[in-house]
Amino acid sequence: MAETKTNWIWMRNWTAEDKEEAALVLFRKEIDIQRMPQKGIIQVSADSRYKLYVNGQLAEIGPCKGDRQIWFADKVNLMPYLKKGKNVLAVRVLRYPTVQNKGCFGIYRTEFPGFFAEGKILDDEGKEYSLDARDGWKVRKDENFHIVSESELFAPLQILENTRGALWQAGWMNPGYDTEGWEAPYRYSDMNQAVSPGNLQKRPIPFLFRKESRFGDVVQTQDKIISKEEWQKFLNGEQSILIPPNAKVSVEISAGVERTAYLHLALEQGAKAQISILQSEGYVLGGERGDLKVPVKGNREDYKAGFLAGFTDHYICAGFGTKESPEVYEPFWFRTFRFIRFEMKTYEEPLVLRNFTYTETGYSLNVQTKADASDERFKKIWEISERTLRCCMHETYEDCPFYEQLQYAMDIRAQILYTYAISADDRLARKCMEDFRRSQRYDGLLNCAAPRYDASVIPGFSIYYILMLYDHMMYFGDKELLENHMPTVEGILQFFHRNRNSKGYVEKIGGLNGKARFWSFIDWAVEWENTTGIPPAVLKGPVTMESLLYILGLQKAAKIAEYLDRKEQSALLMQRAEQVQEAVRTFCTGKDGMLQDGPGIEEYSQHTQVFAVLTDTVAGEQAKENLRKTILYKEKYSQCSVAMVYYLFRALEKQECMN
Repeated sequence: MAETKTNWIWMRNWTAEDKEEAALVLFRKEIDIQRMPQKGIIQVSADSRYKLYVNGQLAEIGPCKGDRQIWFADKVNLMPYLKKGKNVLAVRVLRYPTVQNKGCFGIYRTEFPGFFAEGKILDDEGKEYSLDARDGWKVRKDENFHIVSESELFAPLQILENTRGALWQAGWMNPGYDTEGWEAPYRYSDMNQAVSPGNLQKRPIPFLFRKESRFGDVVQTQDKIISKEEWQKFLNGEQSILIPPNAKVSVEISAGVERTAYLHLALEQGAKAQISILQSEGYVLGGERGDLKVPVKGNREDYKAGFLAGFTDHYICAGFGTKESPEVYEPFWFRTFRFIRFEMKTYEEPLVLRNFTYTETGYSLNVQTKADASDERFKKIWEISERTLRCCMHETYEDCPFYEQLQYAMDIRAQILYTYAISADDRLARKCMEDFRRSQRYDGLLNCAAPRYDASVIPGFSIYYILMLYDHMMYFGDKELLENHMPTVEGILQFFHRNRNSKGYVEKIGGLNGKARFWSFIDWAVEWENTTGIPPAVLKGPVTMESLLYILGLQKAAKIAEYLDRKEQSALLMQRAEQVQEAVRTFCTGKDGMLQDGPGIEEYSQHTQVFAVLTDTVAGEQAKENLRKTILYKEKYSQCSVAMVYYLFRALEKQECMN
């Protein structure tokens, strides 16, 4: 392949082994600015992720999550970091392999690992200094960096590190560093601009905020070498900690509440010392539940009755740190934690802990709604709700920051609604809807989570995307956005239309997770754990909830079409909704007027009654009575989980049962 003038670069000696494992690759460029800099802008991106430093200071992290069709690049202002004289741009690039289960599920990656840089610096006399990737950069792979899976059964994050410091890393971000062992990068030929990573687009959301913070309290120590009081002073920044040779110490500390943050550990001496940092959401009880072996949780603050369970990073010290220039360990990706268990084992050298802090990060949500009440419990609920939303907003909305960090349509629809209620900012919601639009398959359905490297389909989740569009219409009324998304809506509805049976309701289109073409997931109801979140009726035939979701999608799409002055389309969609409603009433009505979980199957759930109300499939006193039964006789009806309670509330509100 001929080398041409492109600003995508990578290592020259990239082997087949490199392609199958995650790797950390370092890029460096030193510039001698002879006069005072007046302007410095760089456009930067990477496959898969980058962290850009200027003169040792973290400037930006990105790019935000893209997919096969679109890749994003960031425009970064360098002026806060530049100075007259020698300046160093340093970049850490985390490259995920194309092997599906060895990379973060929510991060797309291509066949072309690379780092992209384009820009320039101007001094006060107008002299230009190129920042383009093809000009003067050096590259080196960190051979001691390894990503480890968080679980053998289910590992969507792939962010945990098992790494070792090296002497050559000392000062690599500083001017005058000896680049022996580094090489000139390979320059790609022109990228295909129709697909990623060649199809570079402007970042559609603001950069995430970063706020430096300290840990709060020491929960407990598990040795007598360092006292609890000494640890507390260390966390407060009042003193360092000296761990003697051939010692093992452990401490558990609290951040107060759940955080999503980058960890920062500064070290002195301690060659070969082993450090482990466990991040946990809380103390758990003994035992596990479910196929994924999730720890049983009780009082998450009760360290006496429980133990910390979570994910662990491992680091081995190189020992080059000094008081003036400490050795620094920073895991590449942000971590999610409320508690940390910090363990260290030294050998011949003592280890000095200079500092241990974190930099909180997330979407810059501007909350404009205020709430107050005399009842302190309400205030706490409000605070917890807002904090939970913030913890689940980064470059996308997330189902959970601790386990998956994936943007699932059902989960995210509720989060977006909450965002609209407390903020006028719809930028992340717009990105979310675009992410799902680009995930549409040949059959009309969307990925259940987007962006996502692999294909995973839950048919009903495509309906929640339609609900997102309806919600945006009700809050913002953006006709251009709706017009752009209508072809996707039509494709989704046509899938369900094609999959009706002769009786008129939606036939069996999926099944248990991993055992059918599609996963017909509805909710993680406790009673449905053995059927992977689906009413057990799925074992015998169609699931009524999929017909009800289709009806709801038709009704909301009809409202959108009406708003866009598509009267004929709106009428057609409503006609189809009424036809499916009639089929459900005819074939899925069971005892005492309640809707069955499957046609002709005497199994019932709160979910089916709720969505029957929301779609007007069951109305009036019958609807109210059905809801009442599911609340009064919980043992008889599978109950909505936290994720579905929103819809229960809306159904109760519709039937004027809120009091």
